[in-house]
This record gives sequence, structure tokens and C-alpha cells, in this order.
Amino acid sequence: MNSASGSEGAGTRRRSRPVTPLKIVVAGAFGVGKTTFVGASSDITPLTTEEVMTAPSESVDDLGGLPDKRTTTVAMDFGRLDLDDDLVLYLFGTPGQYRFWFMWDQLVLGAVGAVVLVDTRRLIDSFPVLDYFERAGLPVVVGVNGFDGQFPYSEAQIREALALGPDKPIVQCDARDRRSATRTLVTLVELALAGRATAGTASATPDGARG
Repeated sequence: MNSASGSEGAGTRRRSRPVTPLKIVVAGAFGVGKTTFVGASSDITPLTTEEVMTAPSESVDDLGGLPDKRTTTVAMDFGRLDLDDDLVLYLFGTPGQYRFWFMWDQLVLGAVGAVVLVDTRRLIDSFPVLDYFERAGLPVVVGVNGFDGQFPYSEAQIREALALGPDKPIVQCDARDRRSATRTLVTLVELALAGRATAGTASATPDGARG
């Protein structure tokens, strides 16, 4: 899969084949880089719903480990990425604070999968997010956002710490970098499409032929 150049812009190219749209959710705990990830990977100027954090929110939102956090997403982020001439991703970034999670049930409707960003400095915050998508039954790719380019833990260590099975790929990524963010999305698309193909094969198999 080849990502489109941001200079071309979404919707400006002539398409030779019918377009397949895929809805992707970009989720994670508070302050893991979701808005940055959507903005870096989007071909269009992303829609964001960021608001400046106020003094009253300090008693509600845990800013531990986030000394420079000044804004927060209160609804969703939205972006679009043309992966191929016939494959378009619509990216929906979730709000991170738990009090806004009631919106997640709407944001995941119709999604083929989710990128769950994690910060290894605050791994414990990722458990509720992973549990949510486990219950939702969506394919998940875990994107380890390397703040300041640092990846102090191996994939095996992160997998063990988060109790992740082999069905959930772990990808090191930099949410600020378009190429890195796109590579993470490609991993999710490949996982989701492989799951669809497997499900389609299983549903097409006569009951009597199953072992």
C-alpha cells in the first residue's frame, strides 16, 4: 500500500477504480498523542475539537507525567488518508478523559478497527482502553508512541505488561511523523482485512465440512 502525498489533497485526484472507504478509530488514554497522530497522517486539514484546559479541570484530569498539557479533545478529531487509489481511511480520534467516553460508543459504529496509542510512562492508563475494544470485538493495533523518540521497552516487555495476546500487533511509532503514523495505520488495515477474509471463508464453508 502506498500512502498519498499530502500535497495532492483528498478528493483531487482522478480515480480509476471504485473507492473503498474504511472507518478507523484512533484511541488511547488522556494525553497519549491521538490528536497529533490524526493530524500527522491526514491528507486534509484535520477537524479537531480541542479546548484549552481550565483550572477547574485540574481537579478532574490527572496531569501526572503531562507537565506541558494545555489543551484537550472534548468531542473527536477527524482526518482522512488516501492509502491507495481505491482505499480511503476516515480517521476518528476519541477524547481521552473518562468523562467523555460516552461518545466512544457512537464513534466506533461502523469502524473496521482501532489504533490504540499507549505511553509507556503511563501504561496503567491503557488497560481500560484495551478492555473497551476487547468488549467491542474490534481488531486492534497497539501503537507505542515514542515521546522524544525514546522506546525504553521491548515489544515482549510491553506485551507482557499489557497482557496482550498474539492477535494484537504492537508497533513503535512517532505520532508526530506522517510516515510512522501511516505505517501504523497500514498495519491495522492489513489486520482488519485479513480478519474479514477469514470470516468470509468461514461463513462460506458448509457446516458439514467444518472440522
